[in-house]
Amino acid sequence: MGVLSYRVLAWSLVRDVDGSIRAVAEVIRATGQARTGFLINPAPEELREILGSRFLDTFFQLLDPEGEPGRRSLRLSGPLPLSAEARRNAAQGRETYETVVLPPEEHVRLITLPVRREGRPAGIVQVGMTLTGVDAALLRYLQILLALLPIGLALAVVGGACIARRALAPVREMAREAREITAANLARRVQRRGAEDELDYLADTLNVVLARLEAAFAELRRFTADAAHELRTPLTALKGGLEVALRHPRSAEAYERTLRGSLDEVNWLIRLAEDLLLLSRATAGAGLARAPVELEPLLLDGLDVGLRLADGTGVMVGAGAVERAAVLGDATALRRLLLILVENAVKYTPEGGLVELSLTRAGDEVCLAVRDTGIGIDRADAARVFEPFVRLDDARSRETGGAGLGLAIARSIALAHGGRISLESAPKAGSVFTVHLPTA
Repeated sequence: MGVLSYRVLAWSLVRDVDGSIRAVAEVIRATGQARTGFLINPAPEELREILGSRFLDTFFQLLDPEGEPGRRSLRLSGPLPLSAEARRNAAQGRETYETVVLPPEEHVRLITLPVRREGRPAGIVQVGMTLTGVDAALLRYLQILLALLPIGLALAVVGGACIARRALAPVREMAREAREITAANLARRVQRRGAEDELDYLADTLNVVLARLEAAFAELRRFTADAAHELRTPLTALKGGLEVALRHPRSAEAYERTLRGSLDEVNWLIRLAEDLLLLSRATAGAGLARAPVELEPLLLDGLDVGLRLADGTGVMVGAGAVERAAVLGDATALRRLLLILVENAVKYTPEGGLVELSLTRAGDEVCLAVRDTGIGIDRADAARVFEPFVRLDDARSRETGGAGLGLAIARSIALAHGGRISLESAPKAGSVFTVHLPTA
């Protein structure tokens, strides 16, 4: 800004000088022509009377059409220079502004003005004005700039620091509030300023993250409590049976019954531990291979398992529409997903019911569906069935309902493959579980 203002001031002062010397040159040209129609030497006293004090700062020189110097101001010790460009412009009827240096090292602003009579050159008028005053004014302005620049820079730094500190104060307050939020008080939220600006947008973003963390912690606490409850029941039964067996001497048959019951509880704990491990791996996506998997053989395998599970139950298992399709993923995990859905469908379908498997394509998705005509699920419970350890009223017993981890594992496997599971169901009207996976 200092350089720009200096350049603008210099240009403005030189324009003022150009206006002054142009006015003097016009007067000299008009005065000389008014007498006889030819350019003559006007008297200095006459020019001083016409131009006033402006004439005191200027000097002039008259030249003939060939550029030979004629009369000039008494202040001039020698002729004013006539450059080739000024001579060429004068011959074409145009004025020329120049800055020249006269001895001793004096900068002069010069105008060369042609005089024409009846369309022919009649002479040349040159008027100059020293730029000593302009140079002195620019030097003083430069000194002022150099003196004020450090002060202005210091004020800008201090002012910028104050503005930045004030502007960032809400960010510091927001950071302080965020640091005070821990796992014990995740319900707290960062306060909004209400200005609907970027800081409020940041506060909203932090609050969304905190809400997700709160939900994740709540789900983790519930999952931990449910897992502890599921583990405590068989462990309590196992401990009680062993304590009763050791309380008094018993027959070999009684010890055998106790050991068989204990073995059942141990097998239940092993299955539960394996399901928990599988759920953890599927949720994290760890250990899942990434290779093209043809789904038609998987569906036929699931159909074969469904037929064996339905043997003797009166449930029919069949296949609906089957199209060739492939996805990118882990064949073992996808087989486990399908078997979970098939096992649930056969388990909760009454005698005379139907379980049907289908494989179709819809755009960039592969839809693997398992439909049954079983007990169905209430709409209010449709979202809960995919949560860990959730067993609805009709499937609450351990013998038929399991630990409630099957659908949670199935959903985690689908999510790990970039897909999802949808459910369409109604009480007493059956259910349709559809796995949506991106095509390979």
